[in-house]
Amino acid sequence: MIKLYGIRQSRALRSLWALEELGLAYEHVPTNFTTDAKKPEYLAINPNGRIPALVDGDVTLFESMAINLYLAKKYDTKGLYPKSEADEARAIQWSFWGMTETEQALLQVLMHRVFLPEPQRDEIAASAGEEKLAQPLRVLDGALAGKKYLLGDGFTIADLNVAWVLAWALFGKLDTSKTPNVARWLGECCGRPAFAKAQRG
Repeated sequence: MIKLYGIRQSRALRSLWALEELGLAYEHVPTNFTTDAKKPEYLAINPNGRIPALVDGDVTLFESMAINLYLAKKYDTKGLYPKSEADEARAIQWSFWGMTETEQALLQVLMHRVFLPEPQRDEIAASAGEEKLAQPLRVLDGALAGKKYLLGDGFTIADLNVAWVLAWALFGKLDTSKTPNVARWLGECCGRPAFAKAQRG
């Protein structure tokens, strides 16, 4: 059986969501990044000491994005993985775009609006994070114009990978009113039953 190591309050949730979308049987092995991930038995799986990690038979992977692309390509029966080489490349493009263009700024917003204790929060820093996000969100909004999802009418691994990152925007009280296509798309992605199931286990 597939084993996914990590905790839901981490990037492991992205891979749990993929597993649920694919309808796969799997074992979730709760692994805390500050304690369990530093133990020898886990380091034998992921020597980086980070989560998540996946074990699927004789395949062992770390990095949630690689895990998701692997799972979708190997096990998809519902259209989650693109069928053409061009759309496959676009799915990879958007997956990495989500990390490189939005993740750091979103974390900055979250730190100063949600995670840090009230006395340590800095709204100026949070607003600066929002400003950094403005251009990437405009890019995404343009890409979604006239389309339901990133690659067309169907939800794919590209949407899952990007939406998981941008779901943080909902927790960080980010204003998406200037990018209505993003707001609509994000609501649809995060409203999927598989996402809810991944969050609650």
